[in-house]
Amino acid sequence: MATPHIAAAPGDLAPLVLMPGDPNRARRIAETLLDDARLVTEVRGILGYTGSFQGEPVSVLASGMGIPSITIYATELFRHYGVRRIARIGTAGAITASVSVRDVVIASAAHTDSSVSRLLVEGVTLGLAPSYRLLRAAADAAERMVTEPGGGAVHIGPVFSSDHFYLDRPAVFDALDRRGTLAVEMEAAGLFAVASAEGGEALAVLTVSDHLRTGEALSSEERETYFTRALRIAAEALLDDA
Repeated sequence: MATPHIAAAPGDLAPLVLMPGDPNRARRIAETLLDDARLVTEVRGILGYTGSFQGEPVSVLASGMGIPSITIYATELFRHYGVRRIARIGTAGAITASVSVRDVVIASAAHTDSSVSRLLVEGVTLGLAPSYRLLRAAADAAERMVTEPGGGAVHIGPVFSSDHFYLDRPAVFDALDRRGTLAVEMEAAGLFAVASAEGGEALAVLTVSDHLRTGEALSSEERETYFTRALRIAAEALLDDA
């Protein structure tokens, strides 16, 4: 049965889902990564496809931007479509000097200024983290790719999922930097919160598209070029022991 935001029929979505923010990126992933991909939903322009990767059924569905949007789609996938694993693949801004533009960040935890970490259990601020199995599988996949040409380093560590894109808060980023936070993005904490509530597994693998300290940023074309490595890491992690 379709949900308010996903029009796929039962069985149309695979148990393993790649989740970029941008619907156009979801389409490109379907065209370039998946075999025999077919469109299964397009409610509100949020595109979802199902095909196969390395012989296993895999879907890709866009999440839109921000924690509220990703929590809607992740909840409906886990709760109504039998999805077991979701890997967010997107971009992030580097906070710390040890992370460079073009690097990949695999999130080991997600700090947030959103209320999502405080709403699930009354009186408790939850620690939001990925599935350890997926995190380990992503690290292993990254290690296998370390000798391939192109791209930068792969880092594993905490990210900051912010509700604010344009708010200028240098003191906040300085404090996060001192506490080992690698990068800022806008969705991982919401995905991790939903996975913990729904009994699913989640992962976030991010390409560093810009740097808060230096101002360096990738062009739109470069984002697509360097996005491929993060996508492969996430896709291979989804298949691990699936």
